[in-house]
Amino acid sequence: MPLKGLLLAGGHGTRLRPLTFNGNKHMIPIANQPMLVYGLRHLKEAGITDVGIILGPITEGIREAIGDGSAFGLRVTYLVQGEPKGLAHAVIVAREFLGDDPFLMYLGDNLLEQGPKEYLDAFRGGEVSAVVGATPVEHPSHYGVVELDRDGRILSIEEKPTAPRSNLALVGVYLFTPEIHDVIRGLTPSRRGELEITDAIRGLNERTHRVRVVRLWGWWKDTGQVADLLEANERILASRSPPYFENRAEVRPKARVIGPVRAGPGTVLEDGVTVQGPTVLGARVRIEAGASVGPFASVGDGGIIRRATVRRSILLDDVVVDLPGTITDSIVGRGTRIGERPGPEGGRTFVLGDASQLSI
Repeated sequence: MPLKGLLLAGGHGTRLRPLTFNGNKHMIPIANQPMLVYGLRHLKEAGITDVGIILGPITEGIREAIGDGSAFGLRVTYLVQGEPKGLAHAVIVAREFLGDDPFLMYLGDNLLEQGPKEYLDAFRGGEVSAVVGATPVEHPSHYGVVELDRDGRILSIEEKPTAPRSNLALVGVYLFTPEIHDVIRGLTPSRRGELEITDAIRGLNERTHRVRVVRLWGWWKDTGQVADLLEANERILASRSPPYFENRAEVRPKARVIGPVRAGPGTVLEDGVTVQGPTVLGARVRIEAGASVGPFASVGDGGIIRRATVRRSILLDDVVVDLPGTITDSIVGRGTRIGERPGPEGGRTFVLGDASQLSI
């Protein structure tokens, strides 16, 4: 029986403001690629061709980037959830699309090193009602937590427990059979006012005792905060194979390129510039004399960097940095200008929107 895919791209992204005031958090680029695309490609790797994308209240950029899915070898159907009422509610929204097919549900702000292979192996290896992934984390109270016995059977599942019974967090990728729909119909909202997917998984396991938990190898990031995005950017750049790092930039004779660097067409590295990999530069980027970029930097299309050192940061499209000094561990939104202009009596002048973060 063929699998369908369900990719969740809703939510408000409040922990990533101001980046998410005017854009969907799933479109924030990791290594210059919207993070939603990583989930799409993993679904494609699973042999899935029919994918539903759940849209929330902020949809800017998603339809434009993904279209009908044909560029990814997929057929994409957009499903509007509106206000997010929980992950299980997203499954209700997708009920007609999913029909009676099993499906792989992928949270669009989750990034996995290994992809869905372990889920598929478990699904095809025996009769199961669902396959969920788990991995040890430092702060399990931030996640859905699963407790297992010595044989790997589920003892308990709880969403964001104050006193976790284990350090195993549920990863935001789930493989469900149609049995999950009956369980979700009987759910009531949690104390957070949401229909929790952890409640649905627990209820399904109590009913069938056929929920399989696979322990995932490799890294996993739930990119809910700025530090998570930066770590994901670093991990993905570090894991790229040599063919990815195609440098199409014009590299002037006295510019230095150290290590793997990917650069798009129209990009110029002037004399006196140092770019250290792993780093990715978009198209039409200009790194001017005296500037230094990398390692672990992602610079979007149309960026300009003068005088500054930029490392371990994500700069979206059309960012201009023009000041001496170092920018590190930062995310800079589209069209932002960072410059040096002393204010009255030698002070600094800023125009900052709500929820901005500034360290100088």
